[in-house]
Amino acid sequence: MSDAALRGSCLCGAVQFEIEPPIASFVYCYCSRCRKSTGTGRAANLRVAPGQLRWLAGEARVRRFDLPSARSFATAVCERCGSPLPHATRSGREMIVPAGALDSALASPPTEHCEWESRARWVEK
Repeated sequence: MSDAALRGSCLCGAVQFEIEPPIASFVYCYCSRCRKSTGTGRAANLRVAPGQLRWLAGEARVRRFDLPSARSFATAVCERCGSPLPHATRSGREMIVPAGALDSALASPPTEHCEWESRARWVEK
């Protein structure tokens, strides 16, 4: 990958990855599933093509959970520290990357706010 690649890791450092730009999208999602999976008022996720993400260390420590009742909702975490980590969509067409897992700075803020109407009532823009 190039010097412009974005690096990321879990809290304990066991899992490390990098992403080759460009980022397809950077989204804040306020739906109840994203809130529960992050423990916050919204998820901040990047979307990239699968070939843009490369695991540098600890890929075997990534644990995925597919919500059985959802058509397409999944999450992945480090088995050691529980930090949210990148995962492929069920279709395999893109990777969802939790922005908080990045160690590199992003050049711009999210461009989309989705599921605003289902936000927790205490969340403000």
